[in-house]
Amino acid sequence: MRLPLLALLARGPAHGYELKQDLEQLLGSAYPQPNVGQIYVTLGRLEKQGLIEGEDVAQSSRPNKKVYHLTDAGREALRAWFEEPEDEPRVRDEFFMKLALAPQTGIADQIALINKQRRQYLNTMRQLSKLAAAEDRDNRIAHLLIEGAMLHLQADLDWLERCQEELEELE
Repeated sequence: MRLPLLALLARGPAHGYELKQDLEQLLGSAYPQPNVGQIYVTLGRLEKQGLIEGEDVAQSSRPNKKVYHLTDAGREALRAWFEEPEDEPRVRDEFFMKLALAPQTGIADQIALINKQRRQYLNTMRQLSKLAAAEDRDNRIAHLLIEGAMLHLQADLDWLERCQEELEELE
């Protein structure tokens, strides 16, 4: 959450609730939305790290609000984030760990695990399809997020099929 908040502050000062709304509007309903408390905790940490600065702004009929802006150090951290490619091969996959260890435990069957995981992926795919249909057509970012998630799920389903074929050959 740190760097996405810095990215939102790069366009100009904002308060926490405004940042939450901006994230929700940008990413749509498919992306797990942070609660406003999480955002304010993260903003506090960013401020302590010197990446942002907050300023209390008086409001006439409400309590003061704190408006944050990016510091030079924050802009540099953001620049470094955009420069660094993501290195996320899914080698440390929790499901694969279950699949690999199941035969040694005598507790779980590998094919049953694959079938259960396949059902989970298919349910998630259906949920994402519903989200895509309900999402505002003009929000291209949200649609790209949903499409990316669905493509990853399809690749995971293909991989599960491959695992099942390999394991059935070993039997």
